[in-house]
Amino acid sequence: MRKDDTLIFSVPPVVREWASAGGKKESEGPLAASFDLLFSDASFGCGKWEKAESMLQQKCIACCLQKAGLDPDQVEMAFGGDLQAQCTASNYTMRALGAPYAGLYGACSTMAEGLALAACFAAAGYAKQALAFTSSHFCAAERQFRTPLDYGGKRTTTAQWTATAAGACLLSPGGAGVPVRSVTFGRVQDYEVHDINNMGAAMMPAAVSTLCHHFAATGTRPEDYDAIFTGDLGRVGTGLLHEQMQREGYPLENHQDCGCLLYDLDSQQVQAGGSGAGCSAAVLCTLVLPRLQEGRWRRVLFLSTGALMSQTTYLQGESIPGIAHAVELAAPGTVTREE
Repeated sequence: MRKDDTLIFSVPPVVREWASAGGKKESEGPLAASFDLLFSDASFGCGKWEKAESMLQQKCIACCLQKAGLDPDQVEMAFGGDLQAQCTASNYTMRALGAPYAGLYGACSTMAEGLALAACFAAAGYAKQALAFTSSHFCAAERQFRTPLDYGGKRTTTAQWTATAAGACLLSPGGAGVPVRSVTFGRVQDYEVHDINNMGAAMMPAAVSTLCHHFAATGTRPEDYDAIFTGDLGRVGTGLLHEQMQREGYPLENHQDCGCLLYDLDSQQVQAGGSGAGCSAAVLCTLVLPRLQEGRWRRVLFLSTGALMSQTTYLQGESIPGIAHAVELAAPGTVTREE
């Protein structure tokens, strides 16, 4: 059933299995113990950062499929992307995997976008095993969007640290797993933010738009959820989000941001927090899904937010549009067919 921008599943598909992988900085953060894979070498044995990110994805996906007891040729549809130009890391990953593939570019919103599309395919019966994955790599992102690491540019207090991390989720039409109750696809928002070092401010309006559309479509309020996650607004964007949602009549007292959870903001020198497509993917797979599976939370709203600029458009003086997609998740056994 569709209400406004939200698809509500009468028979919810499930996130059957998931896996997460991270690098050295992620291994030093508060969620380190919950990662499936952690690596101290950001090159992953490769000679290029871009190739290293694809290797990170491949290891993460292989772990997810191994946990599910599946071979790669059993994946019927894959949705994935990354921050590299033309999603090359994901393209090379899928060259190795060989499954039917739809490449996505939602910037840091890619995990929620892929998860939502995979849920739709699974719910409609188009794929019994649908894979959603994404990643980011600090070194590859710095080279593409800002300056090479050798340059040694000083980071502003509003800047965020691109995670070297990946997440992968396998969805099925039913069975054991974490149910997906609904998905809300976002609309591009642009509040004329031009500061490439303040992604939180650029993405915040999109998070507000998607949250308000979701609450209106589902007839819910923030307090109906055990937790609401955004990813990744960081410390700056989170403050702005709370202010704006208060004005909209939806105070967020149960909100957490993935960019503020992946790292220790006070000790790890990540300025305003984490970012990158792998940031919210890692938090989803290390914190959100496990706690739902354990029954510690019953109902969670997970949003990933993305800044839709390129280095070229930024240098041309364009503003930075944002997008946010939401996925409503539930603990096993809490959703019935009648809902």
